[in-house]
Amino acid sequence: MIHAHLTEFHGLPVQYIGGAGAASASQVAWRVFGDPYEGADPIDDSFRQLFDEVDCDVVRALVVGTWGWAHENQRADVPVRLLVEAASRLPALEAIFLGDYVSEESEISWIGQADVTPLLTAYPRLKRLDVRGSDGLELHPVEHTSLETLRFESGGLPAAVVRAIGASTLPALRDLELWLGTEEYQGDSGPGDWAAILAGGGLPALTRLGLQDSARQDEVAAAVATAPIVARLESLDLSMGSLTDEGAEALLSGQPLTHLKHLNLRHHFLSEEMAAKILDTLPGVEVDLSDRQDAEDTWRFIEVSE
Repeated sequence: MIHAHLTEFHGLPVQYIGGAGAASASQVAWRVFGDPYEGADPIDDSFRQLFDEVDCDVVRALVVGTWGWAHENQRADVPVRLLVEAASRLPALEAIFLGDYVSEESEISWIGQADVTPLLTAYPRLKRLDVRGSDGLELHPVEHTSLETLRFESGGLPAAVVRAIGASTLPALRDLELWLGTEEYQGDSGPGDWAAILAGGGLPALTRLGLQDSARQDEVAAAVATAPIVARLESLDLSMGSLTDEGAEALLSGQPLTHLKHLNLRHHFLSEEMAAKILDTLPGVEVDLSDRQDAEDTWRFIEVSE
């Protein structure tokens, strides 16, 4: 489902090491990567080139691309290890994107990941962490006072990762986006796993919440309907999943949503009548109801799975 490498990250254009046009090392997001197939050019070499050719004292953002066959989990911890080892050489680093694989290199659910908690402990000033892929992904509860954006792109986000986020203390976090996925690809979380996030205890600054791409999107909507955290959100994203009229009715029957600036329900299975009801109920909210799927279809596919 992801067909092109990132061209922009953390508000900066992505730059390949050795490429032309980088005015300053601090004004681009540097892409480090290895051979996605045979591993002839390991990602270790790309890191060495970064340190040799770039003023790493001012580098603000890194996009970590391919590091070999995505599903070879024995190498999944390599990029995390390299980043942790490089922490003292990247004092200004604010943002990391881990796993810039596209579909021709690997389906998203085949991307082997590892425990990403060490990235947060090694970089206490990190403002943004994006992770693509969840095969073998781990996260443990952490306290991090600088992180403002946390995103997990997956076809199935493990329940243990979801619970770890809920158990973490992230006082600066404003934007949390989770692609929950389907149980077929390890997306086994449910209401009990989402509860701590929706209570919002460790997320006092959160203004945008995305619980997306879920095969259980109706249950997500029902849980959100009574969630304490919703009252302080500006943007709520329930897109990409299998949302039906049942989930939308639960959402509208819960707490008021009129304070929201944005409600994203794109890629849904709502009837035209329910879509109209949502717009009528939330006249001051910018609602995205695009990409309507066949509401009568027995098979309700989420947008990103394999």
